[in-house]
Amino acid sequence: MISKILAGVALAAGAAVWIAAPAGADPDPFGNLGCSCQSPVQGNPADQLNQGIQQGQSDLETLLAQE
Repeated sequence: MISKILAGVALAAGAAVWIAAPAGADPDPFGNLGCSCQSPVQGNPADQLNQGIQQGQSDLETLLAQE
């Protein structure tokens, strides 16, 4: 009885492996990402932070205008 159960499990596992679709991944899922950042501001970190915030708001406004 146990040998029949084990044989059935082995047969089912073999069929599952045979039927399973091959796994394939994209070569580089992040290949189309880029950065349009300008060169960093010379000066203290507060100036760099302010420029980053202003640039982010400008990019967001541009993106929303395209919709």
